[in-house]
Amino acid sequence: MTISARQIASFTHFAFPRISRRLAVAAALAALVAGPGAANARRSAEAAGAYDGTWNVTFYTQAGNCSPSNSAPFAVSGRRVSSAGGGKVTGGIGRGGAVSVRISLGLSVANGSGRLAGNSGSGRWSGIISGDRCSGSWQATRG
Repeated sequence: MTISARQIASFTHFAFPRISRRLAVAAALAALVAGPGAANARRSAEAAGAYDGTWNVTFYTQAGNCSPSNSAPFAVSGRRVSSAGGGKVTGGIGRGGAVSVRISLGLSVANGSGRLAGNSGSGRWSGIISGDRCSGSWQATRG
């Protein structure tokens, strides 16, 4: 069997456009699948360090028989919150600076939630402090 120049020309007109179309479709699908994921990963990486540093947190008691206020330093690294002083602090930071923590020291345990923005934050807390059920608000500044 012999292949003429005309058959090769016909082949190139049909084969390469099909291959090109398939490659273009595959590339478009890959961009759709990877594009948002890559953008989200980039946003997550940027946001992950947006609140890094030491935060000075003051807790204000509004209900219960606890001291009127207490302060404690927290450390933020990436999306994790930990103690920068005494006690055990575990927690995390989510989208838009939403923060939640659990603080324990001896028999005292408290949970807090709120929001960080820039170099400040605020929220609510509640827990059992030295046997008394208490709750209130908190304010934080980075520095």
